[in-house]
Amino acid sequence: MITALIRSELPRMSGSLRKVGLWVLERPADVSKASASEVGRWTGTSQATVTRFCQALGLASYRDLQYELAKEQGQVGSEEPEPRPLGPDIGPDDPLDRLVSVVARADLQALRRTAESLDLDALDRAARTLAAARRIDVYGVGGSGVIALEAEARLFGIGCDARARTEVHAAETSAALLTPADAVVAFSHSGATREVLGPLRLAAERGAATIAVTGDPRSPVARAAGVHLGSTSAETGFRRGGFGTRHSVLLIVDCLYARVAQLTYGRATASLALTAHIADGHR
Repeated sequence: MITALIRSELPRMSGSLRKVGLWVLERPADVSKASASEVGRWTGTSQATVTRFCQALGLASYRDLQYELAKEQGQVGSEEPEPRPLGPDIGPDDPLDRLVSVVARADLQALRRTAESLDLDALDRAARTLAAARRIDVYGVGGSGVIALEAEARLFGIGCDARARTEVHAAETSAALLTPADAVVAFSHSGATREVLGPLRLAAERGAATIAVTGDPRSPVARAAGVHLGSTSAETGFRRGGFGTRHSVLLIVDCLYARVAQLTYGRATASLALTAHIADGHR
């Protein structure tokens, strides 16, 4: 639903865009009947800001926002306008080409927004921390556990002693054995996952460097880490929350991996050369 998408995007929006988003959530019926300039006037922003707000949601225009709000409120009848707006939702009778377009558009826009909003200084500090670490713990459960395993595979492949901990007891045990020479990367879309927050805090108490990748910079996981990297959601029908943010998080993992490889060029290239033959041997 469009209101769920707005709520998920609000933490990453600037002051003026956030103001528009909060107003839309409070008065969706008014928005579905008003012009973009009227919404800009009511929110103390501008028509251009309202348009940028719609684009930040992955919508092509303000009309698309009105359509999605009206549909959510049950104000759209059985005779849909043509052409149908390419919003984030996928209906049970949508043709396959539209489904592919919606999913691809959401992913591409999430990747673009993540790349544009990524704090490069924070990314560099995180990569330098990982490059210098004696040992790296990677925490994540559920959908974030898949990301943790992917991060482990990439870092381990370039010579980092990285291990994913996707079960809370193993994560806390490992965290308790860390030292100031070690580092942690914690993945949590909400930033409030207790099974990730607990080990992260314990690792920090042990003096390890801590990095968090979340969708909310004000979340407990983000606040508990020394470095925070923000991901962007790519929600569509049938794909909400952690599922919708996975591609943008993988972009961050890719950037961390590539930067660590840069910083440890000799070790990374030697590791890749030593392991290059392994896949060929299993074909």
